[in-house]
Amino acid sequence: MRVCHIYISPGHNYFGNYGKPAGENPIVEVPEVECVQDYGLKGDRFYGYRPDYKGQITFFDENVFEEVRREFKVPELSPAAFRRNVITAGLELNTLIGTKFTLQGIEFAATEECRPCHWMEQAVAKGAEDWLKGRGGLRCRILSTGVLRRDV
Repeated sequence: MRVCHIYISPGHNYFGNYGKPAGENPIVEVPEVECVQDYGLKGDRFYGYRPDYKGQITFFDENVFEEVRREFKVPELSPAAFRRNVITAGLELNTLIGTKFTLQGIEFAATEECRPCHWMEQAVAKGAEDWLKGRGGLRCRILSTGVLRRDV
């Protein structure tokens, strides 16, 4: 599996905002990020949220991203729009659900699909929430500490 993009954000735009306007916290692309066992990604909004949190890090498939751009005719869409931490290529993420895997020497527990929410209608395009069901990405717990780097 290849790491194409890494994103962190200091605050929530959608999480906990149902029925309210989206937040305006930036999502920042970084070349690397420190993954801290049982805490999350240093500098990210979910860092230290709770030790057993299933979404300490989230992954999204670059192939799905490209399909979304074609399906919804949004060629200018950035992978940051999904607000997932890591955009990957080379492996179908849903095949990892319920397993432990290692990426760049860091161990992760793939807990569940990162289900799309109603905000995808605003962030991506009308119809995106339903279209992304089963393709929303992967939520994981971080089982070992290390630095995850974007592949060049």
